Amino acid sequence: MNQFRHLSRRDVIAGLAASAAAPAFAQTAADYPKAQIKIICSAAAGGGNDLIARIVAERLQAKWGQNVIVENRVGAGNNLATEVVYKSAPDGYTLLVSPPASITVNSVLFKELRFDPKKIEPVAITSYIPNVLVVGANSRFKTAQEFIAFAKANPGKLTYASQGNGTTGHLTGALFEELTQSKQAHVPFGGAAPALNDVAAGHVDFMFADIGTVLPLAQGNLLRILATLTKEAPPVMPDLPTIASVGMPEMLSDTFTTFTAPPGTPLDIREKLAAAMREIIMSPDVKERLNKIGVVPWGLNVQESAAHIERETERWTAVVKKANLRPE
Repeated sequence: MNQFRHLSRRDVIAGLAASAAAPAFAQTAADYPKAQIKIICSAAAGGGNDLIARIVAERLQAKWGQNVIVENRVGAGNNLATEVVYKSAPDGYTLLVSPPASITVNSVLFKELRFDPKKIEPVAITSYIPNVLVVGANSRFKTAQEFIAFAKANPGKLTYASQGNGTTGHLTGALFEELTQSKQAHVPFGGAAPALNDVAAGHVDFMFADIGTVLPLAQGNLLRILATLTKEAPPVMPDLPTIASVGMPEMLSDTFTTFTAPPGTPLDIREKLAAAMREIIMSPDVKERLNKIGVVPWGLNVQESAAHIERETERWTAVVKKANLRPE
């Protein structure tokens, strides 16, 4: 007891302040988690990212015996949800699930961001959805080869739809224009559904969109999928031609689902989360469920996710800058 008699009032105050500033929960993976985990989803309920978030939440809760909830924060090109997580405590109890834009190209698409994408901590990339080249069912184009040949020979004569300015469809369209050296007319819509409807009706010639969104319309004979923009055909359509097989190996595009954490979240906690997420996403029943809707399970760890995010950031930033794209 005598050692405490020599503490000054300033020492006591400093000690109390340090205690108050300390995180409420454990900062090591050994006893993580000790409380509820919140997964903030930048997409609306019912979408692919939301589905993944809820599958992961349900399985993590069963595995660890702690509540895991999903909260949807939609808006500002995924930036709203990203900002909320960015400013949260770095203790592993608040996570972000999002498509790639907010942590890759939004820093060049948007003039002002209230977070630094480079400081966001990768946790895991759980899966990806192949983007595909799609035309209306009554389109003159029956194959990707026919389509590409026409686009190259007739710059400016085709129109392509997107989910909106600065979206995946827009960026992929810009990449297509760059690789084919054929400027086409971009028609932005307020989401994938109205864009695909106009492609199906023949008002717009083509679109790049994720196969999960396109699949129901293709199965209903309203759209024709010409090629996948991934290195391998997705399990849901194993015979679909790849864009590389028709002469455009650099025309790669997918929408990957990534879990990230606030800056400073300890690596051991992120690694524990990533291992659990891989176990969940690669379980036979989850893989089968996801494959049926066009989602390809991946299960990258922290280091693999960080490397992939860095590569995609560099690749798509170059596309955005070269095409001078803006979300508005």
